[in-house]
Amino acid sequence: MKAIIAALAVLFVLLQYKLWFGEGSMMEVWQLDRAIVAQSAENMQLRERNQALAAEVADLKEGVDAIEERARRELGMIKKGETFYQVVE
Repeated sequence: MKAIIAALAVLFVLLQYKLWFGEGSMMEVWQLDRAIVAQSAENMQLRERNQALAAEVADLKEGVDAIEERARRELGMIKKGETFYQVVE
């Protein structure tokens, strides 16, 4: 009887080891869950960035105002008849 109990105890320990530390274990599942959460957060940030870039591209394709504003800001361009004032602090 003691041998059966001991064999069952050893079998139980072996099965528990595989459950907690073997391939496809609970630890591995928890790590994968954390990786999924992190990847989802990164995907959301990238999706928002892509939407902002797509909106900027559409604005540059369709609107003259966006191109004009960029030319003024990045290249320092002005229209004919305008006077450029630079304020130095």
